[in-house]
Amino acid sequence: MTKTAIPVFKLYGENQQWPTPDLLHCETISRRSREYQWEIQPHRHADLCQLLYVHKGQAELEIEGQRSTLNEATLQVLPPLCVHGFRFSEDVEGYVVTLAAPLVSHLQTQLGTTVDGLQALGNYPAGKDSDYLNSQFARLQDEYADEQPARDMMMHALVSVLLVWISRQALQRRHPRAPRGREYFRKFTQLVEQHYREHPKIEDLAHKLGISVSHLNGTCRELGGQPALQIMHDRQLLEAKRLLTYTSMTINEMSEVLGFSDPTNFSRLFRRRVGFSPKAFREQLKAETPQR
Repeated sequence: MTKTAIPVFKLYGENQQWPTPDLLHCETISRRSREYQWEIQPHRHADLCQLLYVHKGQAELEIEGQRSTLNEATLQVLPPLCVHGFRFSEDVEGYVVTLAAPLVSHLQTQLGTTVDGLQALGNYPAGKDSDYLNSQFARLQDEYADEQPARDMMMHALVSVLLVWISRQALQRRHPRAPRGREYFRKFTQLVEQHYREHPKIEDLAHKLGISVSHLNGTCRELGGQPALQIMHDRQLLEAKRLLTYTSMTINEMSEVLGFSDPTNFSRLFRRRVGFSPKAFREQLKAETPQR
């Protein structure tokens, strides 16, 4: 498979839209791999980090063209842009947790160390911690699947426990320097996270990175699957979906919070990228949410 042919997914087999207003997604390994005859073809995620925890069974990994086999409980960290594919045994037990960039940034800030535990490849045998890790992932899966009070807080707390475990393992390892294109893309997504409400010009962001707009767009297309402005729009729309889901803000209030000068512009962008209006999105959520 050539570099240009490697597909960029949010979740494997799905389109570019992040499928949930949550900043994380959790499922068992078997949930998705069974649909694909236990084989996940090589692909990558532009702005998502994944934690693959294999508790039992066997997994054949292909990561950046290198193949390996897991025969023991292992936690594999897959940072953004990492090309990866898997083949699992049918008796596999474990979990896949996908973390959106805003949550990764928040967790790394909270951790407060110089170790980017979620920004570098990491393969960590669980050893004596295997049952402990499995219980943490199982609790996260239960929390994700339910709608209990303070659900977000509990999920983020459980992910924080996993990140601390990973970081303690990673502190003993050295990480190679990222290729320049990936470093530009990583810094660009950080700038987007910091300034998306301000609607900065792509020219200004490229200037901060010390590269041209065409260079930035080429890097974003190669590594993120879309140009820089669309990546900015995706971040704005992710926040819009969260506001529509978790607040009672009006469309006008939401537009102002997200930095749009005119609510019409906000609604037009939302409809163009999501497929229907913010109002219709909220009404659909209400229809799908069971009444308590």
